[in-house]
Amino acid sequence: MNEFRNRFIRFMYGRYGMDQLSKFTSILCMTLLVLTLFMHNGVVYTLAILLLIYTYFRCFSRNISRRSKENQRYLNFYYKCQGKFNYIKARIKDSKTHRIFKCPNCSQKIRVPKGKGKISIKCPKCRIDFIKRT
Repeated sequence: MNEFRNRFIRFMYGRYGMDQLSKFTSILCMTLLVLTLFMHNGVVYTLAILLLIYTYFRCFSRNISRRSKENQRYLNFYYKCQGKFNYIKARIKDSKTHRIFKCPNCSQKIRVPKGKGKISIKCPKCRIDFIKRT
């Protein structure tokens, strides 16, 4: 067992290995393969096999700088999507207690508590007063 491990370590020396993009593609590949068990769709199966080949290509690649750039582009996209999702989730949670109004003068968004009736709202940016019902 130790012999095999040492041989594998020597083989992987100088290769890129797994990163977040490779983990995502492998999970997506396994999901597609499980779907093909139920759907029996040749296109989905072919896509899963191509994705598996791409994942292994990335793991065994010796072009580390290029694989790092690919992973960085994936992470930028992932965190941008995650940020939008978290913003929407926070807005939904916040909508129970607050309302958002836009200033009629400068379009600044202003957060106001709900249930206060008609109130005068002062824009913090342009200092204009406007009346809204919360």
